[in-house]
Amino acid sequence: MDTRGGDSPQQDTDRGRAVEFTYRPTAADFEEALRARARRSPAGRAQLFMAPMIATVAVSVFSILHDASLTVWIVTLVLSVAATSWGAVRGRRIAARRMFGFMEAYGQCHVVADDRGTVTTGERASHTTGWTVYREYLETTGLFVLLSGDRAAGFAILPKRGAQDPADVDRLRVILDRNLKRL
Repeated sequence: MDTRGGDSPQQDTDRGRAVEFTYRPTAADFEEALRARARRSPAGRAQLFMAPMIATVAVSVFSILHDASLTVWIVTLVLSVAATSWGAVRGRRIAARRMFGFMEAYGQCHVVADDRGTVTTGERASHTTGWTVYREYLETTGLFVLLSGDRAAGFAILPKRGAQDPADVDRLRVILDRNLKRL
């Protein structure tokens, strides 16, 4: 039994080992990341529910000020909440396509992740990001989504399909757990 505390011996042997992912980003990756962020982060939930909430308040105030009948208020409320909800979802899709449009020029990405952070090399550019840029991460069926800041405004994606070996997905999860908070 290990009485030192801290990481297990298995994690100690993985420490310092880099994990490599090679992938070409897709619009679907960004849609999945934004959808997951909207469900799991406070900023994402606020963004998703803000428009319908404002519509509810606006319709209610307008109906009260103009002495609208209950039927008119209910119909207007349902239509405005449906329209703003659709707009929020549509806006997320548009944002994902714009992000993809920016990243499409980057081309195929090669990411190396270790305990220091990530090094991303594309066909036209490369950059290094330390783990301090990100505060937390979430995992979807196909992605790891790295979130930055209190409001999780910025994010990066790592598609699992880019793993060189299926075990690399598990190794990346261990690296992320050591360096970031899991949502």
